[in-house]
Amino acid sequence: MNEMIEDIFSGEPNLSMTERAVSVALGLGIAAAAAQPRPNKLLSLAALVVGVGLAVRGATGHCAVKAAAAGGRDLTG
Repeated sequence: MNEMIEDIFSGEPNLSMTERAVSVALGLGIAAAAAQPRPNKLLSLAALVVGVGLAVRGATGHCAVKAAAAGGRDLTG
């Protein structure tokens, strides 16, 4: 489990400052919306997970999906 966590949070930052800011803002907005009481608890949990994931992506500056899609190429420039 620890190796998987290290893989997610390791690596060189591959997001521009704009991508990072948008990711954090959207992530926090989605997470805040998920905190509102709703009849469908599973949907709220899914929104919370997505929101936190986006916020962490922006905070770390590293996106594993973007790195895999780029095949190791630097797309920040």
